[in-house]
Amino acid sequence: MRHLLLIFLVAFSFQVKSQELFVMTDPASNVPAGSIGVRDMNFFLYEKNGNLNYHNMPEIMWGVNNKLMLRAAAFISNSGEGWDTEGGSLYAKYRFFSVDDMHSHFRMAAYAKYSFNNADIHQDEIETMGHNTGYETGIVATQLINKVAISSSISYERALDNKPNYEFPADQSNSAINYTLSIGKLMHPKKYTSFKQTNINAMVEFLGQRLNGNGKSYLDVVPSVQFIINSQARVDLAYKQELYTSMNRTAPNGFLLRLEYTFFNVTN
Repeated sequence: MRHLLLIFLVAFSFQVKSQELFVMTDPASNVPAGSIGVRDMNFFLYEKNGNLNYHNMPEIMWGVNNKLMLRAAAFISNSGEGWDTEGGSLYAKYRFFSVDDMHSHFRMAAYAKYSFNNADIHQDEIETMGHNTGYETGIVATQLINKVAISSSISYERALDNKPNYEFPADQSNSAINYTLSIGKLMHPKKYTSFKQTNINAMVEFLGQRLNGNGKSYLDVVPSVQFIINSQARVDLAYKQELYTSMNRTAPNGFLLRLEYTFFNVTN
């Protein structure tokens, strides 16, 4: 709980901000209404036994309106003997509060995700994005002022059996509280002259989890750089590093490469 309180005190006391497009977490804003976004997320993770673990997660997003967005993802990895499609997820986010000014805004949203996965359960960490069948629900708040953004979230996550072959271990905690803090800044351009200018964002994110059943926890830090091209295409490069842990995690550290493209006004 110490880490949770620290994150929220920092997130709501700093009066700074940037472009609110984060790499590891979702802000309280949604993709534009009527748009369709496609993204491909690639994780290259170093296992503690020395192997390289690759996860590919293609996603499609839909801005239903200015408050609601939906997203679907698939999970593909080489963690078995070959390439396996291990499952997928469905995600929804609803923005329920917004205060907009000329050069700033504050927004809050609620989100929920359900995932299904058929892989073996091999670690204490609960992760419904690529590892566990289960669900997650939470809230996120994002403050944007000029070129700097701060976003923080808290969520409840519950793991279920990875059907058809893997029951959730009885000696592990099957639920957790997740908490995040993301800080980003627009580094380039210094002054806007065209929507076609390439934007470069730098950010750092902190990702934490505490298991409800046994109190085990971890905290990761993720520095990253992001390129927004022609206000429509996006490239994310990040490195995830474990700061501390008291739980078993098979591949906590590694690189991320994500490519994304948004088609505007598709369903309007």
